[in-house]
Amino acid sequence: MQTPASGRTQSRPAAPPLMSELKVTLIGALLIAIGPISMALYTPALPELVRYFHTTDALVKMTVTLYFAGFAAAQLVCGPLSDGVGRRPVIVGFMLVYVLACILILFSPTIETMLAARVLQGVGAAMGIAISRAIVRDVFADARSFRIMNLMGLFIAIAPAIAPAIGGLTLEVAHWRALFAMMALAGLGAIFVAVFSLKETVQRDLSRIRPGALWASYKQLLQTPYFMLASLVIANAIGAVFALATMLPFVLMDQVGLSPTGFGFSQILQAGMYVAGAMAVQTILPRYGADRLVPVGLALVLVACLGLMILLPVWGTNFFSIMVPIAVYSFGIAFIMPAMLTNSLMPFPRIAGAASALTAFLQMAVGLLGSAVASLFQDPSLALLVVLPTMGFAAAVCWHFWRKQPVPTFHAA
Repeated sequence: MQTPASGRTQSRPAAPPLMSELKVTLIGALLIAIGPISMALYTPALPELVRYFHTTDALVKMTVTLYFAGFAAAQLVCGPLSDGVGRRPVIVGFMLVYVLACILILFSPTIETMLAARVLQGVGAAMGIAISRAIVRDVFADARSFRIMNLMGLFIAIAPAIAPAIGGLTLEVAHWRALFAMMALAGLGAIFVAVFSLKETVQRDLSRIRPGALWASYKQLLQTPYFMLASLVIANAIGAVFALATMLPFVLMDQVGLSPTGFGFSQILQAGMYVAGAMAVQTILPRYGADRLVPVGLALVLVACLGLMILLPVWGTNFFSIMVPIAVYSFGIAFIMPAMLTNSLMPFPRIAGAASALTAFLQMAVGLLGSAVASLFQDPSLALLVVLPTMGFAAAVCWHFWRKQPVPTFHAA
């Protein structure tokens, strides 16, 4: 049985939550930020890595691309695995892999060793996005989930924007390896929080991770247009932010001429605009509802894409022609994330981990695809001009078809 698409996510009576809204938000923010930070913290050091390892720009860019690959693929494992064995043990296990990968990078003698370690690091960091969203779905099934998803979405978007500023400052006083030592410490912190602060939110049920059950869960999700279209809106909107990590360092440092520190601080504009958008959403959410904000966000995204397509050819490659459209884009996606994340998970309470994992996989896979397409262009400015508008327009198209879908009411067993 299905219900009309209006009134997409309905509140329901709930037992007292296992954890407070604030605690879930803070733990989720920590877990969810590790992945984007690990992708972007060292981006100011990309030109330095070329010189250090006596290699090429293309091979160094692969440290980002392969991280994406490991991160995206592992989503499909960590989410449903946490449905069966529990959220806490999966967090601890994957974070141990992450810390070991960071240590391997610290002692990498060649770029090839670093590439292999970055795949492993992506695998370890993969649990953050999928499991943090699943925890929200486990604990809250009402309007509070919108607020938490909004704040967690903030960390997904601003982490890769703020991280380069931190990385650039660190490079002023330390070797590039210090960046990966910082990541290792963050991983150890996540393990500490999972062991001593996080409460388990699902009952252990190993039947959920049998191959047949896993296939049934993913088959159900893949065959549900409501879920797939919602996830693709998210994947294109936020995946573009991840794809920017492989383009902006070379555009802003090599072409515009910013220093690593200057590049890092330039990203604060992007982060600040997302924060402003998220705060605006938090203010108007009770009055208008999350679903009504999505078309506003998509309109801003489309304006940003059109602005980039006009300003970059007219003004040429400079700071303002690049960062002003990106700032507007960042402001817009803050209006998209809460509703689309929550709507993608709510119909699937018993397979929330799998649903969250598949959403995160698509998000990272689209980001990886955008990065791969960008690497085909010799001119990174041209890559930016093609990739960002394509992903923004794709998000709008997916939402147009999603809004016509009925809300599924069946639940996976």
